[in-house]
Amino acid sequence: MAKLTNEEILAYLEEATILELNELVKAIEEKFDVTAAAPVAVAAAAPAEAEGPKSVTVVLSSFGDKKVAVIKAIRGITGLGLVEAKKLVDSVPAEIKKDVPSDEAEKIKAELVEAGATVEFK
Repeated sequence: MAKLTNEEILAYLEEATILELNELVKAIEEKFDVTAAAPVAVAAAAPAEAEGPKSVTVVLSSFGDKKVAVIKAIRGITGLGLVEAKKLVDSVPAEIKKDVPSDEAEKIKAELVEAGATVEFK
């Protein structure tokens, strides 16, 4: 059997019909015990989606029954004065920090939840 060159193989693929190419793929799968690579592309895309957003906005949705503790936590996170922090807490839902990295947002959320607040990300 004569060895085919890459050019000859490509020339055949250019002229083959879809049905002929489908039969070729099936024959290759059976002969070499392999499958088409389409599922690999789907699996490769999944981790990128699982990572989540790179930056989020931390929103205070409720201060719960410990308003003073939440105000203190807001002051520590934002650096606001007492009056500004109280106004922010009184105006729920309120943005605490905008466009922060996800890991920092999780730390802020943990601190506020510990103080008794309810927090969400947008």
